[in-house]
Amino acid sequence: MAATAITIDGGNRIQTYEDFVKVHAVLLAASGIPQSLYPKLFDKLTNETFDGGNYFQIEPVEEVEGRQRRLVFTSEFLGKESNLFVVDHAWTFRLSDAYKQLQEIPGLAERMAALMCVDIDLDGEAKSGGLDEIDTTQLSAVDIVERELCGIRDGRADGLRWLELEELDIDDDVLVSLDLPSKFPTLIALSLCDNKLENVEVVAKEITQFKHLRALWLNNNPVLERGDSSMADTILQCCPELEIYNSHFTANYGKWALGFCGGIYHKENPGHNLQGDCPFESLTSLDLSNRSIHNLINKAFSPAELPCLSYLNLHGNPLDENSVGDLLDLLGVFSSLQALDVDIPGPLGDSAVEILESLPQLSLLNGVDAARILESEKSVIDSMLQPRLPEWTAGEPVSDRVISAMWLFLMTYRLADEEKVDETSVWYVMDELGSALRHSDEPNFSVSPFLYMPGGDLASAVSYSIVWPIANIERGDECTRDFLFGIGEEKQRSARLTAWFHTPQNYFIREYEKQRLKLQSKKFHPLPVVSSTTKALYGSDGTALRVYTDIPQVEEFLTRPEFIITSEPKDADIIWTSMQVDEEMRKAVGLNEQQFINQFPFEACLVMKHHLAETIQKTHGSPEWLQPTYNLETELTQLIGDYCIHERERLNNLWILKPWNMARTIDTTVTGNLSAIIRLMETGPKVCQKYIEHPALLNGRKFDIRYIVLVRSMNPLEIFLADTFWVRLANNTYSLDKHSLFEYETHFTVMNYRGRLNHMNTSEFVKEFEKEHHVNWMDIHSRVSRMIRSIFESAAAVHPEMQSPTSRAIYGVDVMLDRHFQPKILEVTYCPDCTRACKYDTEPVIRAGGFVKGSDFFNYVFGCLFLNETAHVSPL
Repeated sequence: MAATAITIDGGNRIQTYEDFVKVHAVLLAASGIPQSLYPKLFDKLTNETFDGGNYFQIEPVEEVEGRQRRLVFTSEFLGKESNLFVVDHAWTFRLSDAYKQLQEIPGLAERMAALMCVDIDLDGEAKSGGLDEIDTTQLSAVDIVERELCGIRDGRADGLRWLELEELDIDDDVLVSLDLPSKFPTLIALSLCDNKLENVEVVAKEITQFKHLRALWLNNNPVLERGDSSMADTILQCCPELEIYNSHFTANYGKWALGFCGGIYHKENPGHNLQGDCPFESLTSLDLSNRSIHNLINKAFSPAELPCLSYLNLHGNPLDENSVGDLLDLLGVFSSLQALDVDIPGPLGDSAVEILESLPQLSLLNGVDAARILESEKSVIDSMLQPRLPEWTAGEPVSDRVISAMWLFLMTYRLADEEKVDETSVWYVMDELGSALRHSDEPNFSVSPFLYMPGGDLASAVSYSIVWPIANIERGDECTRDFLFGIGEEKQRSARLTAWFHTPQNYFIREYEKQRLKLQSKKFHPLPVVSSTTKALYGSDGTALRVYTDIPQVEEFLTRPEFIITSEPKDADIIWTSMQVDEEMRKAVGLNEQQFINQFPFEACLVMKHHLAETIQKTHGSPEWLQPTYNLETELTQLIGDYCIHERERLNNLWILKPWNMARTIDTTVTGNLSAIIRLMETGPKVCQKYIEHPALLNGRKFDIRYIVLVRSMNPLEIFLADTFWVRLANNTYSLDKHSLFEYETHFTVMNYRGRLNHMNTSEFVKEFEKEHHVNWMDIHSRVSRMIRSIFESAAAVHPEMQSPTSRAIYGVDVMLDRHFQPKILEVTYCPDCTRACKYDTEPVIRAGGFVKGSDFFNYVFGCLFLNETAHVSPL
């Protein structure tokens, strides 16, 4: 959001429409607001007119039990671009301040919780399937079992068929003591969800005594987190009638499982006698989504059993034991089937058009009119998606609920003026009216943030959102906006909708697996280490080499007589600059092709984060020293697939997002929220990298290490590692507590620009680290050295055009160690800040010898690069 201060005639405050347009010209053009509405906007802003309540009403969405709201038009008619509405911002913040503000600003968390529909106290919600409509939340497992036994004694002669013992803190000992198999031998359905069962043998022994079970739910018990399949195998073998296990269909599924999903079988009608039972004749709708069905061909699933089936949901099932042709043939004989929901791409193929051509009886596919799909020839994967709803647990603090839910509501902008762009984006939540606008691919309203500057400058600015109709609206219409306005498939629209909707996981997982296999197939042969062929650079007449630099440390500490500082770039033999030297700069300052420059052509393949990962992946695939890394501008689909696998397998799922080309952790975020990952793309191009959740620590604190790499040549590869390196320590004790993710000094180590810098001498760090972890630092150093050489080998192999006989450079290479002391590359930095290298004397830990004076740092750097010396550096 660009804003420029303009002097206003006759005073500082905007008084006329002409002044308003003059001051806000750039903002108005960027907003997309129709020019015909500028006068109305001026009038409503200057008079603070918030009249949306006269036209709209907020209503709960009944289908999602009040966990989402929508905005309905209540006036008679509103023409396209005929009016606009000013919407206030209920909460504006920088991301790092979000949790703190919710904690400290009175009433903010409560208002946001109500706006985001997370203010319901889940403890007070009734649970479905209760016992005879009596609240059992205060009863223990023993109480419930005794109550059911009483029911049997009072007339339920044939025994209990359905038992739910959920969220009752049942552990292994309690389960055994309940003696359920002997008390309820006729059970058909048993739910033990959300308890504390841990022992595989104990659980299996108890469950396998039930010989008539058709459904068993052990969801959310620790016993399932072990990933041990032996318990499942034992239970399935000993309970031959079991059709549903932990919400998934078994290979033995049949009538009972289908009847359960069709709403026919439940606690009041457990369906224990299926002989001669024909309850499916009138069943019209069947939801089989996410049941882990591998084989759909089943005698119970047939037109003879389901003659009236008109709607079928198969989302989330692999169906991998059936071919596409067999599945289409099976569905084709359901003459009453009119609506089908299925993953696309998925088990029925990659094309919605091909599915419809094979199943001409369908009128709806994934909720979209079949004729419309055939007309557009679109392969649909993003239509009629189910919305992501706020999720929280009973008793969870309101602030935590808001932090989790806010990504479904946030919008963002970044301030800019004529001099610079603000490094940190601003996030905001529109007020209740604006936040009730739901998404539509065909919206009838447009929304844009607008910075109103009544005083003509940023100091007076107030942020609003402006809402205006882009179609004719009539009474009762829902008002919608496009959450991804202006973003099409070329910018990964379907994948980005995952921030707000449940998109087909199978598609994303499949795309991830394809990329993973491609990376695993990479084979790279290290380049041979060769003797130096680079000639030393000396003045032609024996005079000192002239150096032009804009870096204060070089100017101050390059004191060797072989070099002399000059203020004229065109007269220099060596250009050592923090500026990018391109053709435009060469012409502007008169540089020539014989001058040496401290940068290599195409070095962006190393120093830009997305290119660094790409360079490594092209040669090494996915080496252990590179965390899984995705360029969100091109690889969001694969990232979502990787995230889904981590979630499915209950693995750590924290990720770190880094801008392509910003240093000092600017705009860098750590999160485990998939919606947050996708929404953060809106603040600029980023890479998303698997977070190192368990790094090596020093005295409980996180650290990384800055190495300096000196490059004389890329072909042949001649690189050196400076003996001087330094550790960068976080200030706070490391923690994976979700609240700590907002604490810069817990998860980040760069304190030169933020926080307090606690310098630690390298030799002192090494001694402490070896003592704490009982390791030999030289073993770690050897691994780091091999990794660094591999990185530069990748660049040399992928970009041979980097080689330039007049290039010499140093790069900062940032490395972190995991808890197994394996190095991980974080980033490579061009023209690294060497303030600490010049400031502190260092005792070498790589080889014996006295202190290396900080004031000599650039003396030996220039000696290595231009005079072919090797003092205080080691060849790699």
